[in-house]
Amino acid sequence: MRRPVAGVVAVVLLVEAFAVGALNWLLGEVVHRQQMSLAGLDPQMMSASAKAGGVLFGLCFALCGLVALRVAVRGRRPSRPGRVLLVGAAVVHGLLGAVAWGLVGWKAFVALMVVLALIVLLLMTYDPQEGSAGGVPGDAPRGDAGDGRKEDAPAGGIPPAPVAPPAESDAP
Repeated sequence: MRRPVAGVVAVVLLVEAFAVGALNWLLGEVVHRQQMSLAGLDPQMMSASAKAGGVLFGLCFALCGLVALRVAVRGRRPSRPGRVLLVGAAVVHGLLGAVAWGLVGWKAFVALMVVLALIVLLLMTYDPQEGSAGGVPGDAPRGDAGDGRKEDAPAGGIPPAPVAPPAESDAP
């Protein structure tokens, strides 16, 4: 059930990466060819920054799509840097959705909210303890925190002191 969700998120983010990059590149070309200026700003600088922003956002969304694709292939939750990247993409989609509602219209808002919901669904469907119970091969065995120490051991690595059994009473 969850692998198709991750696959859909991967496809959506990869398509969105291409679309965002192409749109910003197109806008940069329009500014460059028409020599548009905004409040005296250099049109060449505006064109270059629009293109650079499109490339950076496109690469970021493509990287998010690759993280989602890796989740779909592996069947496990993304690593910490992958989760940070996906959370950042979710925040960007939330902010863009708020702006799109006012400037573009409700259809763009709905599209951005669908992508936001897919990203959040991907982040929320993978339980961190699920794989350690033996559900997915390749996960660390239960009780192993990943760095060689047991989960029930204190943080300092010193095991708790043994507790003596209760003394037998002489009472009848």
